[in-house]
Amino acid sequence: MTFDPEVHKRKSIRLREYDYSQPGAYFITLCTHNRQCLFGEVVDGEMQLNELGEVVQNCWDEIPNHYTNTETDAFIVMPNHVHEILFINNNVGTRHAVSLRKFGNPIPNSLSTIVGGFKSAATRRINQQRNTPNTPVWQRNFYDHIIRDEDDLSNIRDYIVYNALKWESDKYFK
Repeated sequence: MTFDPEVHKRKSIRLREYDYSQPGAYFITLCTHNRQCLFGEVVDGEMQLNELGEVVQNCWDEIPNHYTNTETDAFIVMPNHVHEILFINNNVGTRHAVSLRKFGNPIPNSLSTIVGGFKSAATRRINQQRNTPNTPVWQRNFYDHIIRDEDDLSNIRDYIVYNALKWESDKYFK
């Protein structure tokens, strides 16, 4: 089905007028479809990945192989979501985020394109492993935060590293 803005009424949650293909650090959270716990479990404050969680971890580790303008940083797979920090290192975009809000063509090497590629690869591999073709793995959108300074980066890294310890009080806990 083709996107029709008069019918679908989607609103972007990206920062208005921000160019998500420009260099920067981004904190990203992706949730599973219906917040299903698919990727393992937290045991004694440590995340124990199952086979599907391993698939997600491997897809994350491969991002710099597919998007040479990226660097991966802190990352954690939780039972029903992932948190990650991604650096985009050079400006390769030719259009601004306004085009993303219009749901036009993907902007090469933009945050949305990179996250979309990651979600697509993980979904394809997970569905092959489970023998569940065309089954959604992720929620439609993703949360992002533009990391603006070293203090922000440090705080977010700590949040990611200690996320499993705080699982039962996490807003995604199910």
